[in-house]
Amino acid sequence: MSALGDAVLFLNDPFNWTRPGNGILVLLVQHLQISGAAVGLALLVALPLGIWLGHTGRGGAFTVALSNVGRAVPTLALLTVFAVTPIGFGPEATTIALALFAVPPVLTNTYVGFRQVDRDVVEAARAMGMTGRQVTFRAELPLAMPLVMTGVRTAAVQVVATATLAALVAGGGLGRIINLGFGQQDYGQVVAGAIVVAVLAVLTEAVFVLLSWLLTPGPRTLPRLRRARATA
Repeated sequence: MSALGDAVLFLNDPFNWTRPGNGILVLLVQHLQISGAAVGLALLVALPLGIWLGHTGRGGAFTVALSNVGRAVPTLALLTVFAVTPIGFGPEATTIALALFAVPPVLTNTYVGFRQVDRDVVEAARAMGMTGRQVTFRAELPLAMPLVMTGVRTAAVQVVATATLAALVAGGGLGRIINLGFGQQDYGQVVAGAIVVAVLAVLTEAVFVLLSWLLTPGPRTLPRLRRARATA
């Protein structure tokens, strides 16, 4: 039987989902915890910094350089470096490495989103007597939200897909299915793990697309309905 057929059999076995310790559901929860913590940590760092840099117009070169460096350094290399530091192995090391991996898209998109806001809108807001804080959060942020959410969505999907590396440093997550499959030369299990991770990444993309749609100012019309109305 092919590896794909073996993967289907693996996923159709209820024991593989509920097995204590290494069941898919247990590993899925671990994967989501690691990914959620990493994305949350990245947002705490990148969003305020991106908003400040975008609002003031400073640090454009710094933002681009940081983004390029962050994308050039592999997450696995960071995990290897952490192994010889007090951080060591485990979920904490994976979370920090994934957070560093998620910072560049959030920071870059937030900065670009704020810089692309029409300056006439900003000047009009200031002319109405808004303070700098009010201009930032009541005028610039709503208009920059589509690009900001694009960066958050990109970071989240990348983190969910890359969190499989946690299994290499005793960090848990869905990567353990793939890792165990390679160790046992069970390529059906490897393919099954890859399928679960791919489906989770697609679902993450869909959730953040919906969240972006809800947070973006404007009429709440689904794209398909909008096209149908335009055609009518």
